[in-house]
Amino acid sequence: MRFKLVLLVFSPALLHAIPGYYEPWGKDADLSYSPLQQVQEVKPDHSFAVRVAEQIILFHQNVLSPVDGPRSHFRPSSSSYMMQSMQKHGFIMGFFMGCDRLMRENSDPWVYRTIEAEGKIFKYDPIR
Repeated sequence: MRFKLVLLVFSPALLHAIPGYYEPWGKDADLSYSPLQQVQEVKPDHSFAVRVAEQIILFHQNVLSPVDGPRSHFRPSSSSYMMQSMQKHGFIMGFFMGCDRLMRENSDPWVYRTIEAEGKIFKYDPIR
């Protein structure tokens, strides 16, 4: 009798119960990749300051640098480093990272990884 009473009281709750276990990664069919699927590249929305700084850096890279000639001892170059750091870390942190890179821009031998490109040895310091 008690079992029937307990079943009668808790049966509405049992009808609305949710499953207690979910596959953490979904079904295996969801993981398959079809070459017909098109991958859409989402471009992050940068702040106004980053977009203005990008235009200034692109002006420097496309107009001033070809006239003045390449002078960077690093790869990526200091202007590319500043633009990439602003895109990744935001305007203020990227600006300070780029200024730090410009202060280290010299031909002194420092302890950096080096790479050979275009027949020259360059210091290699990528964005982190």
